[in-house]
Amino acid sequence: MLRTGCLLRALRFFSSAPCPRHKPSGRLSVRDALRAQHTSGERVKVQGWIRSVRSQKEVLFLHINDGSSLESLQIVADASFDCRELAFGSSVEVQGQLVKSPAKRQNVELKAENITVIGNCDAKDRGFVHIHTPVITSNDCEGAGELFQVEASSKIKAPEGNFFDVPTFLTVSGQLHLEVMSGAFAQVFTFGPTFRAENSQSRRHLAEFYMVEAEISFIENLQDLTQIMEDLFKSTAMMVLSNCPEDVELCHKFLAPGKKDRLEHMLKNNFLIISYTEAVEILKKASQNFTFTPEWGADLQTEHEKYLVEHCGNIPVFIINYPLALKPFYMRDNEDGPQHTVAAVDLLVPGVGELFGGSLREERYHFLEQQLARSGLTEAYQWYLELRRFGSVPHGGFGMGFERYLQCILGVDNIKDVIPFPRFTHSCLL
Repeated sequence: MLRTGCLLRALRFFSSAPCPRHKPSGRLSVRDALRAQHTSGERVKVQGWIRSVRSQKEVLFLHINDGSSLESLQIVADASFDCRELAFGSSVEVQGQLVKSPAKRQNVELKAENITVIGNCDAKDRGFVHIHTPVITSNDCEGAGELFQVEASSKIKAPEGNFFDVPTFLTVSGQLHLEVMSGAFAQVFTFGPTFRAENSQSRRHLAEFYMVEAEISFIENLQDLTQIMEDLFKSTAMMVLSNCPEDVELCHKFLAPGKKDRLEHMLKNNFLIISYTEAVEILKKASQNFTFTPEWGADLQTEHEKYLVEHCGNIPVFIINYPLALKPFYMRDNEDGPQHTVAAVDLLVPGVGELFGGSLREERYHFLEQQLARSGLTEAYQWYLELRRFGSVPHGGFGMGFERYLQCILGVDNIKDVIPFPRFTHSCLL
């Protein structure tokens, strides 16, 4: 089982991953270095990010990756190098001799003569605070009504009011609680179980699944939010590949042959961004016959998501600015009539479809007040509205389904195969 601790560590690292610099002459990519068949000690320069550090008495081993390959290149250095700055996630430039490796699992290694740290990566400086949001809640964050209601067994047998005095449910999202905490800590996240009473047995849906969710204060546009989401996806994927290579290789060899190249293709390309309106136009011009006719104002269906990803060359694509009527009350109004949209974003990935969902949140009191009134939610969410009266700031956030994420990077077709005890409609074994 892949260790979920990788995900928690990566979330603290992801927002600081430095952008790759312009490729200088003489630089060798990790991919090309690993493919070298004949080495005679030629001097090369490799740049990338540190994926692991192992220090011994007389020698220091690093593994670095630049995104050009799923495998990392081993760096062998003298123990005299200062390893305090050589931490996971730091970007480095290594100059040295490419030599044949005595190890069985690799052809070559780089004997370092000089290591320059380009950008430090200190976990304490990332600023994300882990919040444990409640599993039992009185809120329906998504507004879809697909909730599991919670009540004491004694109350079910002899109903005399609610245990909590109000109806309560298993959480569908920790977002609203994170928004509260982001007012104190600026950048917060949670990682825990969520529940949807969705009557679906598809290969993408579970009634109980895990989500990583984040809220960021002082973020003012979707481009910044999408960059954080892309960095999280790539940094976490590289961490999993670095820490659990045998697990990933096993899946790609026996469960999902051919999917290794798909993951490498996603990691080395910049994710694309198109608007919901552009997406609908692409679907309307498609020669493919869809079961659900694409129309502006209608939800994108699974078949639409699949087509859009393929249309974009099987590169993950962000769909932004959805119709207001399709999204929950908390999403920020774009004020862009007559096609009224909100600052929402979904990330579509090959083989899965929607992986991330997020938005800028409506921080303006009167806009949120009007939206709650239109939705008939003013009384239930008065506490949420009150947050906008006391030091409210522009903010946004997102959620990523962990099991769908595993589906994506491992190439597994059915979500029920990436969780030990899947819960779905008509099935709750053990």
